[in-house]
Amino acid sequence: MRVITTAIDGVLILEPRVFGDERGFFLESFSQRAFNQAVGHDIHFVQDNHSRSARGVLRGLHGQRAPHAQGKLVRVTQGSVFDVAVDVRTDSPTYGEWVGVELSGTNHKQLWIPPGLAHGFLVTSDIADFLYKTTAYYRPDAEFAIRWDDPTLAIAWPLNGIVPALSAKDAVAPPLGG
Repeated sequence: MRVITTAIDGVLILEPRVFGDERGFFLESFSQRAFNQAVGHDIHFVQDNHSRSARGVLRGLHGQRAPHAQGKLVRVTQGSVFDVAVDVRTDSPTYGEWVGVELSGTNHKQLWIPPGLAHGFLVTSDIADFLYKTTAYYRPDAEFAIRWDDPTLAIAWPLNGIVPALSAKDAVAPPLGG
């Protein structure tokens, strides 16, 4: 597995080794030992989630407050998304900064988003299957949302003229710090 660091401390792009031939491909999508080595300490996942969304669906930006903050290991098995992690750790030198990466069923990249960050994605293919592991259980009472188009974040979503499809909750999410 190739590990790529990003501008935000702790956020990693993981590229598994893919073995392909005329029959298809094989990859190891998760190894606890390799993952712990990549992040530099032991991580314990407690929940796996799977969502399917159509082109133009934008989910996020979401997170959970401590002590229920979730780390997420995310990937796409079919289609493609533009995936974003936003640093909302107030004591971080990169507070308010974001990292974006294309995740797809073709490039097999994964993104590790440590606890304390917000996360969201925009579906850029006709349909996308999005899978993720979390380090904490979903807790609605700890959940927060940040407006996807907050001008202080200035996330460069690849909308290409599309108006994103949002949940009712995401449509009224406040800006960062608001």
